[in-house]
Amino acid sequence: MPILPTISTPSDLRALSIEQLEELAGEIRQSIIEQVSRSGGHLAPNLGVVELTIAMHRVFDFSNDRLLFDVGHQCYPHKILTGRGDKLSKLRTREGMSGFPEPSESAFDLFRVGHAGTAISTAVGMARGDTLNRQGYDPESNPNGRRVVSLIGDGSIVNGVAMEGLNNAGMLARQFLVVLNDNGMSISKPQGAMAQYFDRVRVSHTYSDFKKGASVLLKKVPGGGLLREAYHRMGEMTKAAISEDSWFEKFGLLTVGPIDGHDLRTLIEFLTEARDIDRPMVLHVKTTKGKGLDVAEQDATKFHSPKAFTVERSENAGCKVEMAPSGRSFTSAFGDAMVEMMKRDEKVVVATAAMPDGTGINKAIHAFPDRSFDTGICESHAMDMMAGMAKCGLKPFFAVYSTFLQRAFDQAFQEAALQGLAVRLCLDRAGLVGEDGAVHHGFCDVSLLRTLPDAVLMAAIDEPSLLASLAFMNEWEAGLSAVRYPRDSVSSMLSDTDCPAFELGKARLLTPDHADLDSSRPDVAVLAFGTPAVAALQAAKQLEGEYTIAVYDARFAKPIDKHLVGQLLQRQIPILLVEDHSIVGGFGSAVLECAHELGLDTSRIVRHGIPDRWILQDSRDDQLSEVGLDREGLVRMIRHAADPYSKLPVEHAVRARAEQDTETTGASCERS
Repeated sequence: MPILPTISTPSDLRALSIEQLEELAGEIRQSIIEQVSRSGGHLAPNLGVVELTIAMHRVFDFSNDRLLFDVGHQCYPHKILTGRGDKLSKLRTREGMSGFPEPSESAFDLFRVGHAGTAISTAVGMARGDTLNRQGYDPESNPNGRRVVSLIGDGSIVNGVAMEGLNNAGMLARQFLVVLNDNGMSISKPQGAMAQYFDRVRVSHTYSDFKKGASVLLKKVPGGGLLREAYHRMGEMTKAAISEDSWFEKFGLLTVGPIDGHDLRTLIEFLTEARDIDRPMVLHVKTTKGKGLDVAEQDATKFHSPKAFTVERSENAGCKVEMAPSGRSFTSAFGDAMVEMMKRDEKVVVATAAMPDGTGINKAIHAFPDRSFDTGICESHAMDMMAGMAKCGLKPFFAVYSTFLQRAFDQAFQEAALQGLAVRLCLDRAGLVGEDGAVHHGFCDVSLLRTLPDAVLMAAIDEPSLLASLAFMNEWEAGLSAVRYPRDSVSSMLSDTDCPAFELGKARLLTPDHADLDSSRPDVAVLAFGTPAVAALQAAKQLEGEYTIAVYDARFAKPIDKHLVGQLLQRQIPILLVEDHSIVGGFGSAVLECAHELGLDTSRIVRHGIPDRWILQDSRDDQLSEVGLDREGLVRMIRHAADPYSKLPVEHAVRARAEQDTETTGASCERS
């Protein structure tokens, strides 16, 4: 009889034997494999933490204790064990469960977590908060108080914020446990000296080595006298695994391990002893990413977050994996373009922060290993490194997801833009990203970067325009530049049309019939920034015979095409501004500011973009439909722009859950 259907709360785990827990681990693992093979999702990282998650919930009571995830894509087993198994069948959709910790789903999830390196710091905050509220665990005064556990791993320990968290964690005078899931990976192979250190630890230390130096370590650690007391309360197994040469010991954290992260009996024994240690400590757990699915174990990068797939096995052909088909992506187009650019120009260098496959620069790393860099999960460092290379006369391109650019904004400001250095930002996953949801949307890169003097901000609408923007950036030496493009397939709609070169601050007319605004005055002009230009062309075609519509690929959010804006407003042509970016501070705001500077009436301008609210997980197509950035949504918006006295039709109300705001897309559309 299956065990998983009998688990309704984590407390049910305490009635199971080790053998039953091992069976349960197999059932959880199989349910994750079956679902991700159908829908896609984060596979290898979740398979690697099944036993660890079971053991933590068996030992701790996280209805009272605190569990904080770092890289949140390791949360599927946790969600299954905390009453959300019925939502797994609709993983990463609005009706199902998010692929990341989500407090609106369960009280067991404390933070929405999608960016790495944060768990230790938020855990330190909760530990201090519980202590101040007199709710924290203390073996003498409050043995039933809240314990705090942070689960960090998948390469995120190298993040700078994690270092800051560790530096403060060592000062806590209370229970505080960091569980380090060391799987030898992040999304791809981890980079840097710390990764090499953990590699050495995994292969060199034995339990006898740890035991030999345990007492010496405890004399060295700050507060050693108190730690010696804790040490004597610990069992022989934990004593045997204390590291005398732990990197974490330098932060003042008692360190235990590494231990086998797939041995449930050992995990439970170690966690049980660690649970009541009244000093901050690290439990170093060694796991295998992709555990339980051989193809994922062999290629954890490919199966980190795969699309839907099938695995076919035969005696003759072996194992064959088929991924769900899709069109050519912007990421692939960018990766190929970088290789060609690096062939032509030896000064071009490229870097990413732990996303070589996700950004496409794995191709450049293979072709030009001396000029291609993966820094690990260190966006701030990568930005500063690019600034240093620009200072040396090189042409650095930093390939980074739009959502992760936020982590390096200070460096973009201080070390790049302020210095006038030509660092080039290639912003993948711009706009709505689909199933990863709110934690990963790239909705504020324009509003952030356009505050920087002399920055040049562009968007691509298809592969030829991406290539043209990169060519422009390669020659632009006056300061910071950026191009944004979505997690999507490139459109072939304009494949029969020549793509002109990018000229600073010049939009591109996509409807040639309106080249002369005086002789062919359109009813509406659509200025679209990025891929919504393609949907705008489709909408314009659908409205033929009802309105004449001029569609422009704006190309630049900074500088704005002042000449075009002036022409349209002086002729009193209604303008619809469209962007796959927040309505707050984005391209539309930049055009309004431009019109104001020109002293022109803005009453015929309508802005349309991502509304000022969180867009939850779903397919990218469904999200675009929800906010009215698909063809049908733009048909309605063009009609609205053409008639300044019309109201937005009721059918354009955003699709949302009952508990969410159900206002119409007036939330994402503003007439100025």
